[in-house]
Amino acid sequence: MIPREIENLSVTFEEKTPQEIIDWDVETFCPDNAMSSSFQTHSVPLLHMVGQIEPNMRIYFTNTSFNFWDTLMFREQLESIWNLNIVDLRAEDSWRIFLRRFGRDLYTQDPDLCCFVHKVQPMQGALAGVKAWITGIRRDQNAHSSKAKILENQKNGLLKINPILNWGRRDIWRNIQEYDLPEHPLLKKGYTSIGCVPCTRRVIPGDGARSGHWQGMGKTEFGLHTEMFELKGSSPFEVIADFTSGQQDEDGGR
Repeated sequence: MIPREIENLSVTFEEKTPQEIIDWDVETFCPDNAMSSSFQTHSVPLLHMVGQIEPNMRIYFTNTSFNFWDTLMFREQLESIWNLNIVDLRAEDSWRIFLRRFGRDLYTQDPDLCCFVHKVQPMQGALAGVKAWITGIRRDQNAHSSKAKILENQKNGLLKINPILNWGRRDIWRNIQEYDLPEHPLLKKGYTSIGCVPCTRRVIPGDGARSGHWQGMGKTEFGLHTEMFELKGSSPFEVIADFTSGQQDEDGGR
């Protein structure tokens, strides 16, 4: 599809329901489409919609080995009750020696590199043969997604589709209540946004829903929906060199 057509459709989809946008994706791209999900409570409405419309669609989940056990069990629960086609993604084998030596402390030494190795690069590989990618980002989540569009062409030709982009938290909860959808078990314990165990904390009442991520690390996003997703590297050495160079630039060349 040409860029102008995508732009026009994206504007039109601002007035469509998420289900209508998913219907269009399935009719246009299936089976060359996929979805990604973190399997949090706010992920559930979109997972439910995709499961109802096209249960065979691949749903990519980044299994980092640092996931909460509760998240893994919640993923299993949703896969079972809705018969979802979930595919676990893990760090590439080329990182095995590096992670054996540095992996346990990587999230403190270089959280961006940790996210790239465990989340971004595996997703890049999984999406390499896909034409359309459904995500659950929303404009109200953070500064990165506030300017996003429902349809976004990526540099590699992949079309990113954000069906619930203009939903807010009230829309999420309205849908959960309407369809009596399950909630992530850690939500009631104060975890309003859940990532990996070392980088996630309970949220203090009054703080933002995502304030429990990467406390004290100067980081706000794991990279799937930022410029980091454009980073490439044919080997771990090239990737590490790119990250080291980027850090030097940020430090003024020191």
